[in-house]
Amino acid sequence: MEFSYDLVVVGAGTAGIPCAAEAALAGAKVLLVEKDHQIGGTLHISGGHMAAAGTRRQAERGIADSVDAHLADIRRISAGTAREDLVRIVAENAAETVDWLDDRDFRFASETPRIVYGHEPYTTARTYYGADEAMSILEVFERLLDEAIATGRLDLWKNSPVIGLIPRNGGVGGVSVLRGDQDVEVHAREVVLATGGFAADPDLFLELEGAPLVSAAHPTSTGDGIHLARELGAAVAGTGSFLPSFGGLPHPTSPGKANWSDRQLLIAAERPPVEIYVDKHGRRWVAEDEPSIDDKERALTRIDDMTFWTVFDDAMVESTRSGRPLVVGWTPEDLRARADHRTGVHSAGTLEELAAKAGIDPAGLTATAARYNEAVASGVDPDFGRAHLPLPLLQPPFYAIRNHAISLVTFAGIDIDSDFRVRRTDGSPLPNLYAIGEVIGAAATCGQSFCSGMLVTPAITFGRLLGRRLAAEDR
Repeated sequence: MEFSYDLVVVGAGTAGIPCAAEAALAGAKVLLVEKDHQIGGTLHISGGHMAAAGTRRQAERGIADSVDAHLADIRRISAGTAREDLVRIVAENAAETVDWLDDRDFRFASETPRIVYGHEPYTTARTYYGADEAMSILEVFERLLDEAIATGRLDLWKNSPVIGLIPRNGGVGGVSVLRGDQDVEVHAREVVLATGGFAADPDLFLELEGAPLVSAAHPTSTGDGIHLARELGAAVAGTGSFLPSFGGLPHPTSPGKANWSDRQLLIAAERPPVEIYVDKHGRRWVAEDEPSIDDKERALTRIDDMTFWTVFDDAMVESTRSGRPLVVGWTPEDLRARADHRTGVHSAGTLEELAAKAGIDPAGLTATAARYNEAVASGVDPDFGRAHLPLPLLQPPFYAIRNHAISLVTFAGIDIDSDFRVRRTDGSPLPNLYAIGEVIGAAATCGQSFCSGMLVTPAITFGRLLGRRLAAEDR
């Protein structure tokens, strides 16, 4: 069975949906194909942060901002490691993207735009997200898809994995799709890969990121687009740029994964720490109140297994009652009740017993606790310069929560040029093949860093720009 379209977009997520819909609304005959039973991809687990300078929403709140200021912040945070050509395209079009969402009744969180401290912060409030995080974006996309499908120019296939690219004249002429038990050929003038990252594929993650994987990613993030493109000689860019997200509890039922919904609040600007961080030897390894989450993430990559424990006592648990919790959504009673029942959460009457339960060296932990208590008593931390020293580690029961460097996104990805064309290993473009979204790797727009909003914003922006452009070229 064969089908023919002007454009095939592989992946109905953050980049693929706006690309396919914009192309169809501009007159192209489009197939949007998705391997999952639902659309949205990582929008189902994402905070949906976007960044843009010069939006209407900023103007309404009296916030002065500019494209140049946004670019300067990206260069500062990434230390110049992001793709200048691509981030300029994002910054110059981001305000139009956010205003477009606004025009389509996007439900902004009331506090946005704001400065977000979960990543190295911008100097200006330019981060936006929805009242229901990324699901607010998906609400807009669902209406957009309905509009495009109603034109008769967009078909959406779900439960339909793409299993191959069809070569044609040195480039690509379509895709092979598995529909039920049939291998279907779909011919197209252009193909866009928008399949997301690979943080749910441990083998590919180890190959390209060079690190062990503890994943909190969407289960469909298996690197399909990278596998497909490399079979035709596509290059991979961004290797060696891996940076983990800072800490996530082990998943209660799935080894090698982290549960992002149960995570510790480890950002000093949002919750000044009462606890200490130790490695498996029981040693502290960073100032827990270090304001730079980027510095903390880089320090985490240098400890054994990129695994650490937060250690605290009952007085510290109680101290969070009137402020921000130790674990997002957990009251002190929740934490106490889940200790020794929730995977990775332990309690004991002594530090030695706690260390044995948690897998920490007992002698190391007790020595570290004693030295930390001396620092609290003197008001000076001679080892790491921690300034916030509110409580000693003395009152049983004692608690330890295991945390891993976790991966929500991947930094390596398909190499593209500034027109979003997939490039071969020799730098030449693969005719009629394009890539957008996380499949190009976070390093393209963030460098070796996390720049707030510089994953979702490029995905939507590149998707809309490419969809409109390809539709115009096809007419």
